[in-house]
Formats: sequence, structure tokens, C-alpha cells
Amino acid sequence: MAEFTLPKNSKIKKGKTYSAAEGVKNKKTFKVYRWEPDSGENPRVDSYEINLDNCGPMVLDALIYIKNDIDPTLTFRRSCREGICGSCAMNINGTNTLACTKYISDSNGDIPVYPLPHMEVQKDLVPDMTHFYAQYASIKPWIQTQTPPPPDKERLQSKEDREQLDGLYECILCACCSTSCPSYWWNSDRYLGPAILLQAYRWIADSRDENTGERLDDLEDPFKLYRCHTIMNCTNTCPKGLNPAKSIAEIKKLLVSRTI
Repeated sequence: MAEFTLPKNSKIKKGKTYSAAEGVKNKKTFKVYRWEPDSGENPRVDSYEINLDNCGPMVLDALIYIKNDIDPTLTFRRSCREGICGSCAMNINGTNTLACTKYISDSNGDIPVYPLPHMEVQKDLVPDMTHFYAQYASIKPWIQTQTPPPPDKERLQSKEDREQLDGLYECILCACCSTSCPSYWWNSDRYLGPAILLQAYRWIADSRDENTGERLDDLEDPFKLYRCHTIMNCTNTCPKGLNPAKSIAEIKKLLVSRTI
């Protein structure tokens, strides 16, 4: 029987424990993934017991409290704190989500916090998004036209055409959906993944875009599109409540319909 184990330098070890002050009753323990690339040491999980009376209600508030008041070496991304920028995407309590919109009270017991899965880690909770953004650039995420623009007005669309973009334009490219997708874990070098395919469909569905045929040609590929097996992890985990799986299905339907 084959036995599979992680390489020795990938095994996660137990890290440091930071306890709350004596007498604190309203407290919660966060078990946070830590890795310093320059140290040469294995990743570890540090435990931080914090006084919830001293921080806000969100997991991001707790991480900021840890960095400011307990351990300034903790590294993570964050920006808007409003669920708009996607910077603080990470795996919290086993689910990919945004730390700024995840309530601490949603979780019972200790809260494990890890970087987005199946991406190279730069440090602690910071994944390397280089490949993800390169895939995004590959779909040419802007309006492409063949006709000259109107001389005295913008390219307009009807209210009905504009409604076709609902559920698409709200994507913030946090990568929660793509990094929850087993097909993307296995084939991320060639499969575009749910987030990028949703973005691709956003431009295909835009009535102002005039390069639909070229966009579909580019996606008609055994790996770019058809590695999707409709597992639905992407839709289940999206912190914005979007449905990437539906967008992928719509692209497939368009490819079929143009051959009939």
C-alpha cells in the first residue's frame, strides 16, 4: 500500500502560545498559521488568546489586535475592512472567506486561521497572487470594440442589458472561490478557475463588448474551461454571495449554441 507524507520541511509544528491576562473572562483563542521564509524553519501554528472586550467583532479586528498589542511580527493583507477590496481573504475555521466580514461570534471554540489553500505562501497569511492576476489579465478584462465610439456620448446600454451584469460585476477577485476548487488545485497552471471564468463571462455578457466570438474562441480549451466539474465549492464559499459555477455553465452553453 502506498503511503503519502508531507516533506519534512512542510510539516506544521506547534508554535508559541500567548495567553490573555489573568482574570479575563470574555476571551477567544486564535490558532494562526505562521511561516517565515528566511528563517529556514518549518511552518508553525501560534495560539493567541485575546480579550474580546478589547477588539471589534470581526476576525480581522482580532488579527489587527494581535499585531498591534501581542505580536507585531504577524503578517497579513488588509485594506478596506468593508468586504470590497478582497485583500484579507484567508481560510478561517476551514472556510475561505474575508476576515473583515467574518464575525468572531460565528465560530464556536478556537478559531484556526490559515492562508488561502493551495497557493504558495509568501509569509504567514499572505499568499502569492502573481499567477492568479496573470490569469485575470489573460482574459482581457476590458470592453473590446470594433466600431468607433459615438462622437458625442458614451457607449450606452439599456436597463435590461445592464441587469445582465448583476451577480458578475460584484466580484472583488479575492480568490476565495478559485482556491476552494479541487480542479483548480490540480490544474491551476492551465485551468483558469472560477473567479477568472466569472470575470470572463462578465465581459461576454456586456452588451457593449463586440468581441464575444474571440472571447469564446479563447476559452474553448480542454483545460482553460472544461476542467470545471461543477463541484460547487466556488459558489458555496463566495463571500459576496455570487455564483461562479453558473457563469461557467453559461459560457459552456454559449459555446454549444454557436455550433448548432
